[in-house]
Amino acid sequence: MPPVSADAPQWLLSSWIRSTQAAGATAPESEIRATGLSLLDRWSETGRIYHNVRHLADVLSRVDELAEEAHEADLVRLAAWYHGAVFSAASSAAYATQGGEDEVASAALARTELIELGVPERKADRVRDLVTALSRHKSLTNDEDCAVLCDADMGILAAEPQRYKAYLIDIRKEYEHIPVRDYIEARHRILTKLLSRKALYTSPLATGWEDAARQNLAGEVARLEKELSKLDVSSTPA
Repeated sequence: MPPVSADAPQWLLSSWIRSTQAAGATAPESEIRATGLSLLDRWSETGRIYHNVRHLADVLSRVDELAEEAHEADLVRLAAWYHGAVFSAASSAAYATQGGEDEVASAALARTELIELGVPERKADRVRDLVTALSRHKSLTNDEDCAVLCDADMGILAAEPQRYKAYLIDIRKEYEHIPVRDYIEARHRILTKLLSRKALYTSPLATGWEDAARQNLAGEVARLEKELSKLDVSSTPA
């Protein structure tokens, strides 16, 4: 997977402008730029330890890596921009289900802002639908664009071991308000559900990530189960 550029904010903003214009935006470039800066502000909000600008840049880089599989690659890129635009790590219930990303609110924001920039309604609706689909963290059947977006979003699972370890540290910090046992149990449920899938990645170019991702997930599940066992022992009355 390509590394994130050191000048990620500049690269991101240029990418945003290109994709928005390619999608048919008719607004002046100054307005498109302003909306992009507003989105970067959202991705830079306090409390975003993992789901931040770096994550956005990573997802966009992986979309580029898989772009030849997409039918409308620029709409996939725009969906990546919006997929975590509305975020809150405050609710433990949210993490227990799908994390702090609010795909429904993010999708609504995408449609509103893109139409305001002059993107045709059909394309704005498509971006909205792609963002909404991410709430399942699983591609819709026979939807190449959705497959690329989902695979790009979950590409971190196939990271090399040290990067994966750093990802785990950042995720835990992002949800540090959740009690240890609650966090471990929620994480365990999420990972075992992922491992039960026939395939984690569905776009052809991403299938090469499968083995590394499964190794990372299996290793983490084993560690989580050990931690749960230790907690059980420590909580047992003498």
